[in-house]
Amino acid sequence: MTHIIRTATADDAGRLAELAVVTFPLACPPGSTAEDIAAHLASTLSEANFRTYLADPDVTVLAIDAHGELRGYSLLVARPAGDPEVAAVLTKLPCTELSKCYVHPDHHGLGAAAELMHASISTAAAAGARGLWLGVNSQNSRAIRFYEKSGFRTVGTKSFKLGNTVEHDFVMERAVTP
Repeated sequence: MTHIIRTATADDAGRLAELAVVTFPLACPPGSTAEDIAAHLASTLSEANFRTYLADPDVTVLAIDAHGELRGYSLLVARPAGDPEVAAVLTKLPCTELSKCYVHPDHHGLGAAAELMHASISTAAAAGARGLWLGVNSQNSRAIRFYEKSGFRTVGTKSFKLGNTVEHDFVMERAVTP
């Protein structure tokens, strides 16, 4: 199945936040509390946050659009890593962060994630990146397998604050070619 993947606009902010409510919890460790997930959604994935991301010239949000319904999205940040531990392990510079990459569970197994990843890699390369990096929870084996299949390799670790809990992520990186 071929999915329509397009650059999101400010008009998509509310629908992206609604999609995040469905998709973000799927990436959380099994022991994550509803309170921590809700806190993260409110502080990072709200409609207001998406409006800010969409207005930032260093950020690109790609959306899977299925007849006007958003079924997945990725968020690319084209600036140097702000975390010194992450910056120290990245080798393919300049490197863009794949900050978010989520697909609605109704579209799992349909090739949507692979298509979104391909579009994300192409977008980063077209913007001049030589590498793409991401953080993934160390307990999210399904996502880790997908990222490895997509050419990413673990290069380090970082901490991630989920509500009041500190989680441990793998830092993964891959080369991109224009």
